[in-house]
Amino acid sequence: MAPAADARPSRIRWPRSTAVPLPLAAAARGAVALALPLFVGLRTGWVVPSVIAAIGALWGVSQDGSDPYRTRVRRLGWTGVSSALGLLAGELALRSGEPTAVTACLVAAALVAGTVSLRGRIASVSGMHLLLGVTIGAGIPVPGPWWQPPLALLAGVALVLVLSAAPWLWRRHHVERAAVLAVYRRAGEALAAAGTQDAEEARRRMTLALNHAHEVMAPHLAPRARQRQQAEVRELVRAFHCAVRLGEAVTAMVWEARPLPPALTGVPLHLAERLLPGRVPAPVPAEHAVPAGDADSPGRRALADLCAAVDDEPDPADPTLHLPAHSWPGRTAHLRYATLLAGCVLVAHLLAEALHGPRGYWLPMTVAFVYKPDFGPLFTRALHRCVGTVVGVAAIGAVSLAATGAYPLIGVVAVFGALMAVGVRHHYALATTGLTAVVFVLVDLLGDHRALYGTRILDTALASALVLVAHFAVWPDSAAHRAEAQTEAAVAAARRYRDVAPEAGPVHRQSLRRAAYHQLAEARRAVAHARGEPARPGRSLPDWEAAITAAERLCDRVTAQVVAGEPGPAART
Repeated sequence: MAPAADARPSRIRWPRSTAVPLPLAAAARGAVALALPLFVGLRTGWVVPSVIAAIGALWGVSQDGSDPYRTRVRRLGWTGVSSALGLLAGELALRSGEPTAVTACLVAAALVAGTVSLRGRIASVSGMHLLLGVTIGAGIPVPGPWWQPPLALLAGVALVLVLSAAPWLWRRHHVERAAVLAVYRRAGEALAAAGTQDAEEARRRMTLALNHAHEVMAPHLAPRARQRQQAEVRELVRAFHCAVRLGEAVTAMVWEARPLPPALTGVPLHLAERLLPGRVPAPVPAEHAVPAGDADSPGRRALADLCAAVDDEPDPADPTLHLPAHSWPGRTAHLRYATLLAGCVLVAHLLAEALHGPRGYWLPMTVAFVYKPDFGPLFTRALHRCVGTVVGVAAIGAVSLAATGAYPLIGVVAVFGALMAVGVRHHYALATTGLTAVVFVLVDLLGDHRALYGTRILDTALASALVLVAHFAVWPDSAAHRAEAQTEAAVAAARRYRDVAPEAGPVHRQSLRRAAYHQLAEARRAVAHARGEPARPGRSLPDWEAAITAAERLCDRVTAQVVAGEPGPAART
């Protein structure tokens, strides 16, 4: 981006949304994972264990993803272990016959879940499912030996894990390859947008793709991983490091703000085809090599140098390119969240006992699902939970009039399980719609034939209101404080890149640049989260977007100056 662009308004221009294909494989996994245990249970007569296994599969589908297989296995594994332990604890408390034991078990599980949930994605998922397991175990009496339901639940999650990780056998590094190729595609789009008003937005999309590829490839970049790398992994690592250099060159060319000919905009895909032969879906025209006489700017020279060096031996220093460390909330935030979550669960449990008596699990279960401030804005999450519940209740109510008999109900579960799998990746309300409908069928198969359509809608609204009132009365500025801290950290990382990069070596410079852009992206997410929460009366949030945009442009300018070989730190702004 040319320096003249600094005269533009400082408000961030968010990247345009791109069409995301439907996750058909995930939908198929969701349908099979939920329908198969029920079918086996009906055929063998083991209906209750099969329903519990389907509940485990339901929770497994909610944590299925399109990330690397190693990450999926860890997340689903912890989901199964934590939910089974929670179910066991809740079931033992319920079988004791002491109401105080159930209450104490729920509060203890909420304290544990709240304490660990802000420590990362897997810890958050584990804490939530520990609490969900206790809620179901303490709210639904299950006949049979005490050890059977936890094992059945674990088997259901294991089924999802097997289905999700099975493609590893024949396309082991598909996710990593797709992430790296996405960088090259986005780089081509950024070059095509150079010199236009869409250039900054296109460069931002490329940086986000590079951030994602860096996260996906991180396990393969560690020095200890070099010794056991297979040929395919070495190929991917090489392509990733070239993508990092490509990002630097493209950023410099976008900053130069000059329209580029097609011979240059097609270079990224040409590089991808050279580095990952046969991996680019569309054929790359041969003329999309960098013309030797066309390197008349620093950015073009950097791109030409990359094309010339792409077949060289990998730099032995490349594996030292690290991801920046995540910053997690402090101890005070953990304690406050744990206390608030435990209080909400306790009030929801007492309210459920007063309104419904036994089997009043829906209220505390909804609290466990909704009160996840690390998963996005609470107000939006609560609203989507209510909308999804209303639609799910209406859908299952309409379908149940036509679907009579056990086997048609299995088909209904398969359909809504597939819908939930799609919703997990696209919209929380859609995921809630599928989950609500499936839970109604599963509870009915467990012998609870009560007409609870209106009750479940009311319970969801009550639990969501309880969470919102408690959170915004006691901890209203949590998202704003997080956004402020993340923005300050991102600006500091950008300034560190400005001060150190001109004199640093290539690997150190790229590490600084990667850290700055990663933290800028994290800051954007934190700010979007804060903007999604209700504002306190009479108070407006700071213009964090202006600071993030200015820091991002600073990084772009520093990159252009480094590529041009200008000595000394960039001018301060």
